[in-house]
Amino acid sequence: MKYIHQHIKSACLLINEYNGSMPFTAYLKNHFSQHKKFGSKDRKYISQICYQYFRLGKSAKLFSTEDGIKVTIFLCNEVVGDWELLYDESWIKNWSSDLNQRIEWIKNNYPSFNEAAIFPFDHLLSKEIDVAHFNLSHLIQPDLFCRIRPGQSQKVTTALTNAGIAFKQLSDSSLSLPNGTKLEGLVVIDKELVIQDLSSQAVGDVMQTIKNSLSLLNSKPVVWDCCAASGGKSILAKDIFGDISLTVSDVRESILRNLEKRFAEAGISEYNSFVADLEDPNAINLIEGSTYSSTSTDSRIPDIDLIIVDAPCTGSGTWSRTTEQLFFFEENQLNWFQRLQQTIVTNTIPTLKKGGYLLYITCSVFEKENEAMTAFIESTTSLKLVQQQNIKGYDNKADTMFAALFKN
Repeated sequence: MKYIHQHIKSACLLINEYNGSMPFTAYLKNHFSQHKKFGSKDRKYISQICYQYFRLGKSAKLFSTEDGIKVTIFLCNEVVGDWELLYDESWIKNWSSDLNQRIEWIKNNYPSFNEAAIFPFDHLLSKEIDVAHFNLSHLIQPDLFCRIRPGQSQKVTTALTNAGIAFKQLSDSSLSLPNGTKLEGLVVIDKELVIQDLSSQAVGDVMQTIKNSLSLLNSKPVVWDCCAASGGKSILAKDIFGDISLTVSDVRESILRNLEKRFAEAGISEYNSFVADLEDPNAINLIEGSTYSSTSTDSRIPDIDLIIVDAPCTGSGTWSRTTEQLFFFEENQLNWFQRLQQTIVTNTIPTLKKGGYLLYITCSVFEKENEAMTAFIESTTSLKLVQQQNIKGYDNKADTMFAALFKN
């Protein structure tokens, strides 16, 4: 990579000017659209340098930007590869496939560095999280995970095999692929498989535990995905429960338009959809007046059998994917998210049928957003906790999540 030093200079400029006010992906897109001199390879390497820099998290502040880049490339890559021109012989001969050995070499040469400073919020973590393993997971690029939809397994695996795509089959429905694998044109996304993190797929195990009970409540269970985003949990629920009466809502109209496209590809045509700010206790009144995106003429929704609350959260369990969020996170943001989660849960529970279930989910590792929310729900509502778990993805190159199931 003969232009490595120019790429480092460009990356330093981008990093120092970026303030975290928008996703770094969008920031890079805007920058490169305004600076046409960068070719595709330039953009690739500059972007890679920046994302790896943010993997240092809060410990990046221990270095100058250029030194931080040099350190993080060393820590985040098992072999020197394309980065050789950036380093002298002393670095290269100490380059090891063992991350812990690379860390020790950096600590010997940069005494101020401490890997615990990458994620210095261990006092806020859920107690079940392994602090050391979770901390180091931020230096590792997560894998790409996919969930094969029912009846599509043979078709999907054959298509990938024929295309020479490397993948690991983790279960009948779950695949792991190298991050950045291009699947478009090989399989039909959302119809044949869903791009969904391994830990997010594990939420389906919780849904399985209540499948039979929901069928007893209602031959066609009524499910409300109240913070639906682009609909991944809704598609999962549809695949597990089969015939359901589905309602989806989100505070963002634009993301529900994306959901509509995904549902069309996924073959989900009968569902209710509406925009709602669930901080407003009157928002649930919109359920009965929601607009069908199908041909059905009945827009009335009965009491809900299952509410899925995939709650807005810090996203701290996904920061190995969105590394800039760890870099810019401030502890005081946590209280804002917890209050929002409490409000959303409080305002949605009145729609839940007696005997129905509430599934509370976050992609957070913070106790305030997880176990403390479980305690809040139990102490302020009539719901009883059925089970809760930290879904630990940090040892599987996946996200880390939390799921708690309640029964009314």
